[in-house]
Amino acid sequence: MSPLTPPTAERVAAPTEERNPATAAIDAVPTVEVLRLLNAEDARVPAAVAALLPALAEVVDETVRRLRAGGRVHYFGAGTSGRVAVMDAAELIPTFGLPAGVVVAHIAGGVSALTIPVEGAEDSAGGGAADAAAVGAGDVAVGLTASGRAPYVAGALRAARAAGAYTVLVSANPGGAALAASADVHLGADTGPEAIAGSTRLKAATAQKLILNGLSTAAMIALGHTYSNLMVDMAPTNAKLRGRVLTILTEATGLPEEACATALAAADGELKTALVCLLGAVAPAEARRALVAASGQVRGALAASARA
Repeated sequence: MSPLTPPTAERVAAPTEERNPATAAIDAVPTVEVLRLLNAEDARVPAAVAALLPALAEVVDETVRRLRAGGRVHYFGAGTSGRVAVMDAAELIPTFGLPAGVVVAHIAGGVSALTIPVEGAEDSAGGGAADAAAVGAGDVAVGLTASGRAPYVAGALRAARAAGAYTVLVSANPGGAALAASADVHLGADTGPEAIAGSTRLKAATAQKLILNGLSTAAMIALGHTYSNLMVDMAPTNAKLRGRVLTILTEATGLPEEACATALAAADGELKTALVCLLGAVAPAEARRALVAASGQVRGALAASARA
């Protein structure tokens, strides 16, 4: 059998584990060619994710409905998948001012697995089920596994579905993910064989990152955490971000920095309130009422204050 003869179905459970003919000589070429080969494979990922956008839009809309009703989002993953999940969930807090605990990431093996692999954690369906114990009927559970078969994710999705949650599987195995039947929606990115066979920290992980980027960012936009393409619920937790608050106000209003700083102080540092004050020519108290009536959306608050 040739070194690149496709293995039998019994031996290969996911496309990511197949050998990639395009990179068969990757260890025998100059460094710049190694990088070109890797980059050429990476370039395939956006198109694979683009093919999933209609299904991803359904997931976003359902996620928004559940978050508005007080539900939470839970990510479950092992290894690289878990680390991608943790990164997405953690970054929503400073970027969009999302309270901690609204989007929660669970990684097989716990927090220590972020930096040091925990052997066997991926194989524990019981561990996934235990981590999903807090998932409720109004929540969303997203399982991430490149192969679509990780036992930890299987345990988590089955427990979440039994609790009545909306379940989503994210994989790089569009046609053969064993866990597809355990999810309401399967987002299977067709990223194909990895440049290094089985190294799902490459294309599969990149696809997972893009899918979670889309899911969480689109949900935050729908929930009013942006105005135009500006972050208006950003938490100004350091000097750089405090400066960015003023930059956002000046860019959104076209007014001088001094006027924006004055409005921000009058609004007790509340960026959204200051923005509605400046764009709607209203006092802070009225701006706050308009924002509450518009469920926190700046455009809706401006429309409400204009009608008043």
